[in-house]
Amino acid sequence: MAETEQVKPIPFLRGERVDLVVPRLEWVDIRVRWVNNPKIRTYLRGPFPATKDNMKQRFERVREGGLGEWVGFVVYHKTDNKPIGEVGLSRINWFTGWANAYANIGETDYWNQNYATEAVELLLKYAFEELNLNKISGSVALPNKGSWSVAEKLNFRFEGSSKEDSFRDGEYLDVKHYCYLQKDWLIRKNEKN
Repeated sequence: MAETEQVKPIPFLRGERVDLVVPRLEWVDIRVRWVNNPKIRTYLRGPFPATKDNMKQRFERVREGGLGEWVGFVVYHKTDNKPIGEVGLSRINWFTGWANAYANIGETDYWNQNYATEAVELLLKYAFEELNLNKISGSVALPNKGSWSVAEKLNFRFEGSSKEDSFRDGEYLDVKHYCYLQKDWLIRKNEKN
């Protein structure tokens, strides 16, 4: 096989338009570009620049297996055969069955096309049906309408807001908090069938 040919990733979770796949080392530069892009990093939690070495270490942790407190996937566009973002669970507490969900569509050409919604729905299925987690939470800065609209489309419960809980571009922002319970997921799944 020629060096320029890429092996198509094997889907870990299959969707209609996107698959969730295990991060690959050759995608490190793409991820660095995403998290350092001023348009994208506005609402990401990390205020510091990402380097190739930072991302390489993160990708290596995923490849080594062992879920620990975090599991992440690359959102892979099936038609265009390319990574377009990432989703995952962080701060997993196996005792309480709780985790925080995150999502980022790093390729801005794919914004506002429901790719994040599809990816998060795959993530919820994995969290509730394979990992047997009980509650998935997510927090979104109020101006980040794209992210909180994903939560609302998927029927996350709105739990409330907190005042000035995030800091971006020189101002404190209010944050909306959402959750999804396993029992609600199972009811929704049964209604679909």
